Amino acid sequence: MPARIHAKTAVYKIEQNSDINVTPFVDVMLVLLIIFMVSIPVATKAVKLDMPPPSLEATGKTPTFISIEGPGELYISGQRTSLTTLDADLRMALQSDHPTEERVLVRGRADIQYDAFMDVLNELNAHGYTRIGLMNEDID
Repeated sequence: MPARIHAKTAVYKIEQNSDINVTPFVDVMLVLLIIFMVSIPVATKAVKLDMPPPSLEATGKTPTFISIEGPGELYISGQRTSLTTLDADLRMALQSDHPTEERVLVRGRADIQYDAFMDVLNELNAHGYTRIGLMNEDID
């Protein structure tokens, strides 16, 4: 004998909600964003960089090169010099009334130490040379 369903008992069907609740996801992402923004250090050092003018006019002057071949091995346009006599030798090589306003190009071998390179740049800066160009060579 089949079971009878009384009219007074109602059967309610509960449907599942398949929508994604994105509110907790957004909350977690905002907290992570704030954590990363606070934890990233702010770059406080700036290097002043003067770019050359866009004109390609030749000045007619032969550039003066300072070559760093190793620690204590310095050359100004092919003539050997030292760190202590760098200023006097550079003034003689530039042959200008205002040698500190002339452009000086510094190049170094790929295997020289960083401190040897920075010693030359610091020595030039200490004597007032501010128009310093850095050169590199392609390594094959």
